[in-house]
Amino acid sequence: MKEHINSYISFLKNEKNYSNNTIISYKNDLLQLLNYLKDYKILKRNNIQYIDRSIMRKYIVYLKKCDYSTRSICRKISTIRSFFKFISREGIVNINPTINLITPKINKKLPYFLYLQEINKLIETPPQHTIFGIRDRAILELLYGTGMRVGELVNLNIHDIDLYEKTVRVFGKGSKERILPLGNPSIKATQEYLTNRNLFRKNIEVNKNDLNALLLNRFGGRLSTRSIRRIIIKYMKIAGLNKKISPHVLRHSFATHLLGGGADLRSVQELLGHESLSTTQIYTHITKERLKIIYEKSHPRT
Repeated sequence: MKEHINSYISFLKNEKNYSNNTIISYKNDLLQLLNYLKDYKILKRNNIQYIDRSIMRKYIVYLKKCDYSTRSICRKISTIRSFFKFISREGIVNINPTINLITPKINKKLPYFLYLQEINKLIETPPQHTIFGIRDRAILELLYGTGMRVGELVNLNIHDIDLYEKTVRVFGKGSKERILPLGNPSIKATQEYLTNRNLFRKNIEVNKNDLNALLLNRFGGRLSTRSIRRIIIKYMKIAGLNKKISPHVLRHSFATHLLGGGADLRSVQELLGHESLSTTQIYTHITKERLKIIYEKSHPRT
């Protein structure tokens, strides 16, 4: 089975172009299943053909006893489904044991977002008399102005930004490319940072591998996602916004405000890089307020 897992991981890396983090997550999920089968001596004769639906149901029960959250269990089972779909297609197994397998139901949580006045206060916080304050303003403007993932932001290179065309090129999950429009605040903040970035480079030696990186840290290397998280938390405190947020909240705020302003769901899906429209639909909660206003203005008996 481990040999088949390795073949599947190679497929994800070479054919699907999944990110390293995603590949590691998939591999860990599958090795956890393999260890379970070994520890409980469930895998007869070390033959993957013996894995059936009843074994998979027992595995779900085992994960629940290990206190995994419902969301984590569903993610692990999703990985296993994908794995068995692959080896079924390759003719390694005759029956896919995950077909019609019932998984726990996930209670959908509404995405946490900042209101517009909070966003404005946060973005205005970085000081504009230092290179790092100018850089941090550009970070906030790009995250909120485009809705890109923080991982997509840190991987940006200078040539991905086209200030003339007012666009930025990002590579999302599976290295899928998409072109995002830049608003005037994002353009202004990015232009200011790029001008000062050249001055910054004169005072510090930039790592050879990061010469083209858009966002640099104080050591001349590419800025990390962890650093951006720390930056955002710092400015939230300075701005007096008593909320614990992650960089992803700016992405949530971007989508929520677009839909609240009248953008159609398909356009927001395209901007966010979601494969499924159902993933984007979770943001429609905010439109309830807008619908109430329209209803009160338009209905003759309100």
